Amino acid sequence: MATTTEHIHCLIIGSGPAGYTAAIYAARADLKPVLYTGLTPGGQLTETTEVDNFPGYPKGVTGPVLMEDLKAQAERFGTQVRFGLVTKADLIGTPKRVWVDETTEITADTVIISTGASAKWLGLPNETRLRMNAGGVSACAVCDGFFFKGQEVAIVGAGDTAAEEATYLAKLCKKVYMIVRREEMRASKAMQNRVKSTPNIEILWNSETEDILGENTVEGVVVKNSKTGEKRTLNVTGFFVAIGHKPNTDIFKGQITMDDMGYIQVVPGTSKTNIEGVFAVGDCADKHYRQAVTAAGSGCMGALDAERWLAAQPVHA
Repeated sequence: MATTTEHIHCLIIGSGPAGYTAAIYAARADLKPVLYTGLTPGGQLTETTEVDNFPGYPKGVTGPVLMEDLKAQAERFGTQVRFGLVTKADLIGTPKRVWVDETTEITADTVIISTGASAKWLGLPNETRLRMNAGGVSACAVCDGFFFKGQEVAIVGAGDTAAEEATYLAKLCKKVYMIVRREEMRASKAMQNRVKSTPNIEILWNSETEDILGENTVEGVVVKNSKTGEKRTLNVTGFFVAIGHKPNTDIFKGQITMDDMGYIQVVPGTSKTNIEGVFAVGDCADKHYRQAVTAAGSGCMGALDAERWLAAQPVHA
């Protein structure tokens, strides 16, 4: 049975660069933040090996180490970081109410949502194995494309994101195979034209990925043409999946305004949602950039917005 254990001044739901940065700023503003990490403390970056594009690490850093550094910095200023998953929320009333792990009820003056988004994968066994072992399978060309400079890679997808990432990879890689399930792309005409006019991108129409080869790293990809049944092995060393992301926002549906994909909509230039005292930061509200540094920046915005909102209330704890 759920029991109210405490009242929190500033509750942060989710970790990652956005959540931990929000915690750093909130703690320094004496908001006494409590952060619940979710089931994956540190978020998507904990599944990434080398991170070379986060400021302040000239020699690069691994994703797990970066997240531990951010967590330690948040705790240094007094943030309580707790392992737990918020499974239910009632954010309309005052104070806000959430339930952690379906058992513990907590109330809060203000809430910062930083639940992130999860990449969609094909579900192939070798895809999962090589992804978890940092073997050359990635869902972010901007993050990992540099490691495949001068090599041949493949990317799956047919939307604007896939087209954009394919053209990005084409600037770095010798050859880019774009695997498209149908005989047309969903991407805008402008993005399609950009892909088709890039000489080192080869589009494989009506094609699906059957397997990813390699023991420790990607050594090839087997694709099958759905019309002819012909199979082909691509001699690639990198495999990128760009079939979309799903924001982790389901528990807030019906309360917070979202777009048709489930991304939380905020007031432009802020982290403010349609609910007073509730703010959204990081990838749960950002379908355009999805970078660690932009997530961290929005986490800072969320803490500052929460601090200013609390200061403007006639009475707050």
